[in-house]
This record gives sequence, structure tokens and C-alpha cells, in this order.
Amino acid sequence: MREQKHWRNHAKFMDSLAAEGFVVLGGPWGEGERRFLLVFEADNKETVKARLEDDPWTKTGTLRITEIEPWEILLQKGEAASS
Repeated sequence: MREQKHWRNHAKFMDSLAAEGFVVLGGPWGEGERRFLLVFEADNKETVKARLEDDPWTKTGTLRITEIEPWEILLQKGEAASS
């Protein structure tokens, strides 16, 4: 992953999204380094797609979005679930 073209620019871009709170979590998913799971704080799928259009890896085809799904968090470390 870090050996891929434009890694530094991609990492800088993603770090900026994380710093502003748009990216909540992110990293390789499953075996190898071909798939990633990213969790966003966003109102809708269109917002996610629009924000990722500026990623250097999106522009070069290195990053390809395969799915965007809503996620309702019901459990969180340090917080009890409410009924």
C-alpha cells in the first residue's frame, strides 16, 4: 500500500479528512492490502462520493469505491446501550 504511486498525497488527503472528523476510522480490511474499510461521519452517500473525488488515489483509479452503506452504531466502548 505505501509503495503505491501517490501514497504520500493520498495519506495527506486522508489525514486531513480524519483531522476534520469526516473520516472516523479506516484501514486495511481482511487479508492483504487490497481492501479497506472506511467509516465516515456523513449525511448521505453522495457526500462521501463527492469528498473522495479529490483524493489523488480516486483520480488515478487506485481507490475504487465498491460499497457505501449506512451504519447505525448501537454499541460503543465505554457506553451502555439504551433501550
